[in-house]
Amino acid sequence: MYPIRKATMDDTPDMFKLINDYAEEGKLLHRTLGSIYEHLQCFYVAEYNGAVIGTVSLHILDKDLAEVRSLTVSSEFFGKGIGKRLVQTAIRETKALGIQTLLSLTYQVDFFEKCGFRLVDKKQLPMAKVWKDCMHCSKFSNCDEHAMILGALSSS
Repeated sequence: MYPIRKATMDDTPDMFKLINDYAEEGKLLHRTLGSIYEHLQCFYVAEYNGAVIGTVSLHILDKDLAEVRSLTVSSEFFGKGIGKRLVQTAIRETKALGIQTLLSLTYQVDFFEKCGFRLVDKKQLPMAKVWKDCMHCSKFSNCDEHAMILGALSSS
């Protein structure tokens, strides 16, 4: 199987490559090594033979809202359920922390629906999310991602 565990510093080169390969395809935002180091405690990785083959980050936005970020799976491991298991790990952590709503901004609507998420209008997202993160995105004025949530989105 492909174990999922908390990320460590030894994982960062593989994480950096996976995340930025996705970013080059326009599927994720680029991450610097510094950013990965700074948020390492938020990351989980899937591994195979000691190499990172998938990543997910759980980013807490406020007391009732967290976001799935940096979800990746190495292309040679597509279709093996790794992405779903990474999201399930983020869901379990969200629940353990007592956070009501988990958000994903994604192009992968079908995948996240299978994980239990539902589409919402981006206008429902708290301004804290929009101004903190989205404003710095190159696609801010023409965002083509879909907002999806698991849980009840509360006004924050």
